[in-house]
Amino acid sequence: MKKTLIFPALATALLTGNAALAADEVVYQLDWLPGGDKSPIYVCVQQGFCEEAGIEISIEPGRGSSEAITKIATGSSDIGSAGLGALMAARATEGVPVTAVMSIFNKGPHAFYTVDGTEITEIADVKGRKIATSPFTSSNVYLPLVLSDLGLTEDDIELTKADPGALGPMLMTGATDAIIAWVTDVTRYTNQAKEAGKDITILPWSTAGLDMYSASLVASDKFLSERPDVAKRFLVAFKKSLDFIKENRTDAALAVTAMVPELEAEDVEGSVNDAMELVFNDVTEADGLGVFEPGRLAATWERVSAAQGLDPASLDPETVVDRSFLTPES
Repeated sequence: MKKTLIFPALATALLTGNAALAADEVVYQLDWLPGGDKSPIYVCVQQGFCEEAGIEISIEPGRGSSEAITKIATGSSDIGSAGLGALMAARATEGVPVTAVMSIFNKGPHAFYTVDGTEITEIADVKGRKIATSPFTSSNVYLPLVLSDLGLTEDDIELTKADPGALGPMLMTGATDAIIAWVTDVTRYTNQAKEAGKDITILPWSTAGLDMYSASLVASDKFLSERPDVAKRFLVAFKKSLDFIKENRTDAALAVTAMVPELEAEDVEGSVNDAMELVFNDVTEADGLGVFEPGRLAATWERVSAAQGLDPASLDPETVVDRSFLTPES
C-alpha cells in the first residue's frame, strides 16, 4: 500500500490558503517628523489599504529630504517621501540610485507670511522689509529666484535666520515684517495670529512663478528592480490613501494620532487640510493625481539647477522619474 506524505509546511498552506502567505515588508522613510502633511502613509496603515495590498509597513522618521534620500539610497529604507528638487540635485552631483515614482505635492510649499499692518499685500512688497526664516528650510535655496523674478535681490531685504519655533512669535510681536514658512503650516500660524488678535496673510511663491514639483514618492532602484510588483501594489494603496484623505480629513488626522499619540488631533487635522492644497488643485485637475507632467518636470529642474548653481545640461530630468509604477489600477 502506498502512503502519501504531506510535508507540514505544505499542509499548512493547503489548509489556510492565502492566510499562510506572509505580507511583503516595506520600510517607508519620512522626510521629516510625523504630522498631518505625512498622513497618507498613516492612513494607508490604519485604513487597511496597505494590508489589502499585502504589504506590512514600517515607518521611519526623517530630518530632511537629503537624509531621506541617503537612507533610501543605502537600502536602510525602501520607499518614502522627499523633495523632488533634492533628488534632482543628488542625482546630478552624486548619481544616487533613487528614482521618483509619484508626485505628492505638485506645487512648491514655500511662502511669505505676514500680518495686517505691515502693508505687504503682494510678494513685491517685501522690498526693504525685515524677513525672518529658519536656517535649515529648503525655501532659502529658492528665495533668490523668487526675488530675481521680481527684479530684486537679497540685498533688497533684511533677512534674519531664527529658530523655527521663534518665527511665529517674531511675526506676531512685530519683530519682523514677514516670515518664510511652508503653506502646510497655515493653520498653525493662523491660530497664533488669532491669539494675538491679528489677521494673517499668506503669499505663496507659486503665485510669483515658482512652479515646480516638491514632495514626491521616491524609491531605491534596488527595491524597484528586485520587487517591482510590491512597488506597484504600494502605489495603488498609497493613492487610495490620498483619495480617502480628500474626503475624510478628520479620519486622516486620527490615523496619524493613533500611531503618534503625542500629537494633538486638532493640530494634525489643520496640517492635513493645509497639505492637501498641494495635492489636490488645478494642476491635479489638469494632469491627474501623482502624475509627473513633462513640461512641469523640466521647469522644476530648471529652477533647481538655477537655485543650486548646477549646469542644466548635467541632468536630463526625465531620468529622475519612472512613471511605469503608477499603474492604471492606482
